[in-house]
Amino acid sequence: MTIDNIIVLAKKILDVLLVWALLYYILKSLRKNVKMILLFKGILIIVITKILSDLLDLVTIGYLIDYVIEWAPLALIVIFQPEIRDALESLGRAKFLGRHKTLTLSQREKAVTEIINAIKFMQSNKIGALMVLERDVSLANYINKSQKIYADISAPLLSSIFYTNNPLHDGGVIIEGDQISCAGAVFPTSTSTVISKRLGTRHRAALGIAEQTDCLAIIVSEETGRVSVAEEGELTYNLSLDEVRSRLLEGLTPNRKVNKKEDSYEEN
Repeated sequence: MTIDNIIVLAKKILDVLLVWALLYYILKSLRKNVKMILLFKGILIIVITKILSDLLDLVTIGYLIDYVIEWAPLALIVIFQPEIRDALESLGRAKFLGRHKTLTLSQREKAVTEIINAIKFMQSNKIGALMVLERDVSLANYINKSQKIYADISAPLLSSIFYTNNPLHDGGVIIEGDQISCAGAVFPTSTSTVISKRLGTRHRAALGIAEQTDCLAIIVSEETGRVSVAEEGELTYNLSLDEVRSRLLEGLTPNRKVNKKEDSYEEN
């Protein structure tokens, strides 16, 4: 095999890999976006109708379908402009070389301990909270629009931020590595029809940011004190502190591959 053949083969392999990467990204987005799922169902119906009209020689319906197909791309761009923009922003914010800050085992345990202690206090005092942990996808866009803090994670600080009389208690806290970057952050609310209607704005905001980024969002209910976690477009309700601790340790582990020996942890 000559060098030219090798180069041609490498280009073909790269071409296929890029196509598969694009398909993977689209399918991953579809899994978390109800509107896009409905869109593709509609496209599938149009395609099936077009095939049937050609097979059965249905002139009128075929003409209408051709007209729809001709103008569909422009209509989709107009209708789904927010979703397209969010997808491009997420792609632009992604860090392909890994997370912003990789924590050591001791740093992870210290950060998780402070968060768990804050959750305990907030549960016992019925204080609502939304804490979002940044991972590979940058949350700088939300940090820039919030009240900057840039302080080490501590249970008293987290508890005081979400105290009812604090002006910033209604927003969310963003945590980068072992620091609280900001408070009062506002996140997009999820439009998912799966989430229970009984859940409030915090839960919808947590699911919304988890649908658009790879963050880990923790919610403490003000009414019940129950803790939920939003991750990868899914919301898990009413978790115990041990379950939250496990999710946090796993979520903050580099590459999210938990080393069982390294990540064994016992609550003080």
